[in-house]
Amino acid sequence: MMLYIAEKPSLGRAIAAVMPKPQHKEQGCIRLANGDVVSWCIGHLLEQAEPEDYDPQFKKWQAAHLPIVPEQWQLKARKGCTTQLKLLKQLIKQADQLVHAGDPDREGQLLVDEVLAWAGASHAKIAATQRLLINDLNPAAVSRALAQMKPNNDFKPLSVSALARSRADWLYGLNLTRAYTLQGQKGGYKGVLSVGRVQTPVLGLVVRRDNDIADFVSKSFYQVLAHLQTETGEPFTALWQPSIACEPYQDEDGRVLVRELAAMVQRKITNQPAQVEAVERKQKKQAPPLPYNLSTLQIDAARRFGLSAQQVLDCCQQLYEQHQLITYPRSDNRYLPVAHFADATKVSQAIAVNQPELQGAVQAADLNRRSKAWDDSKVEAHHAIIPTVKQVALSRLTATEQKIYQLIATQYLAQFYADAITDEVRATIMIAKGVFKALANTERVAGWRVLFRKEEVSNSKGAKVTDDNTDVAVQTSLPALIVGQTLRSLQGELLEKQTQPPKHFTDATLLAAMTGIARYVTDPAIRKVLKETDGLGTEATRAGIIELLFKRGYIQRQGKQILATLTGKALIAALPESAALPDMTAQWEAALTAISQRQQSYQQFMAPLLESLQQMIVQAGQSVPEGLPQGQTLSAGRAKRRITRKGYRKNTSPYEKRDRVRLAAK
Repeated sequence: MMLYIAEKPSLGRAIAAVMPKPQHKEQGCIRLANGDVVSWCIGHLLEQAEPEDYDPQFKKWQAAHLPIVPEQWQLKARKGCTTQLKLLKQLIKQADQLVHAGDPDREGQLLVDEVLAWAGASHAKIAATQRLLINDLNPAAVSRALAQMKPNNDFKPLSVSALARSRADWLYGLNLTRAYTLQGQKGGYKGVLSVGRVQTPVLGLVVRRDNDIADFVSKSFYQVLAHLQTETGEPFTALWQPSIACEPYQDEDGRVLVRELAAMVQRKITNQPAQVEAVERKQKKQAPPLPYNLSTLQIDAARRFGLSAQQVLDCCQQLYEQHQLITYPRSDNRYLPVAHFADATKVSQAIAVNQPELQGAVQAADLNRRSKAWDDSKVEAHHAIIPTVKQVALSRLTATEQKIYQLIATQYLAQFYADAITDEVRATIMIAKGVFKALANTERVAGWRVLFRKEEVSNSKGAKVTDDNTDVAVQTSLPALIVGQTLRSLQGELLEKQTQPPKHFTDATLLAAMTGIARYVTDPAIRKVLKETDGLGTEATRAGIIELLFKRGYIQRQGKQILATLTGKALIAALPESAALPDMTAQWEAALTAISQRQQSYQQFMAPLLESLQQMIVQAGQSVPEGLPQGQTLSAGRAKRRITRKGYRKNTSPYEKRDRVRLAAK
């Protein structure tokens, strides 16, 4: 008997749908006509044991116990999962061949591997286990995946990286939460100070941004715009570029702070001859944007529709599981297997049916054109999020589901459109020995941009100048200038502007900060390493981390803005800087990626972690947090139960349950 173990019931049903019939459905599994069985997990069936499971004395929080480090790690059945675990154990024992059908990510790999080990499967049976990777729940895609199974041992590093992450989060979150909660109690604080290696740096980003805004003092700076005219009367504008001699009057960003200096330049260039010093013409090509991964989809949806990261993720799960309209949504990849190019016609036809607004876009697409998105060398366990060949009536989708599907479909169709081509002209003008610059961008070929016209802001006529005085004056067109040409500076215009504080985070910008965390890393060496492999959290957990901070009362919304609460600010103030900065957790993510790619071992990751944890526990005991708000908050037990066990909606998906367990320690 061959046993297929899926991550969740919906995936199990999708596998069974293409298997021999008739089938017999039982509680927790489906028996196939040929004697094989399809069963499933419900997200994580197992979870890390509690400290008191190792030693009853750990149930009481005491500084003398810290750090708590298990000598032999233990897993236990998650509440409500005992029956399914028992069934799987029985089926694993009976099976001649096992097929691992967890989702194609590191958590999906680990949660089935854990069950196989917990059930006591023999080494031979585990060694012979096959890996089934499904990114699309439609029957044709599932059948194709079944024909392309691989040895499960090939994915062992992915499982090891997830195991290392799970244990490290347990060690870090549990020990530091206890350490700082106990110290907070010494200062009269009655609640739990929850610390996590991901949630705390994310909170730190928000707190520091809020503090920067609160401490910001606006100052005036000045620019000079020259209004120019050619001999034939063609007008355009150019922006003054301060010389080295002006540096004493500029700030660190090159902005001129002395009005008298700018006013003098304004007077000097009014009604003066000018000459074209240089003209540079370039043709710029811009390839279509790659298909979405989860983070880029969440960022775009937040910017365009004001949706939270969690709303986008929940919507994607519906489109994937219930409607089967998109491929696996928790992907961190933006590329596609070359084999998928053959499905372009069927996918495009489905888009035209599912989203009538895109029928014209489908008709105009060149389905023989292949963008750089199709690249086998950049596809691993999962690929970009794209539409499937499934066709459904538009009325079956909610308004939000329609919006998200249209985003995904439009991004996919863009792969079959030409590059956007722009003619760029930069001109350098000399006026009264001063340097002025102008820039014009003229669209030559719209290409894929025609798909996004509704989202684009129409170009304004004339010039626009940014707050950085090193920029040029940008306009839609420039006269046909040539080097040495004589012009006339009709008048100089003095522009007085105010420096602006940074903006509060929104869902889109906070997600972007989490995915591009290298920008916020203080150590230059770490920043350099993380430019390609950075990120706070994973594609699957970032939305949950943000929601977790809301639930714990550390951040709040004001319209689209995300701000820290008094509790959140006080917590960050109480922690050492290293706990609130992204450096450490960014290093963790890089190390976990290295483990999954066989470039680092489990031991190489855990050994330095245990050493630094001991030091952080000592540091925590050396000071009592101050400034925390007083009042009743969740107890330790209630906080954990609320996060990891209770409060599920009636139809909460196995994904959400899986993520809540995982996020509890973060």
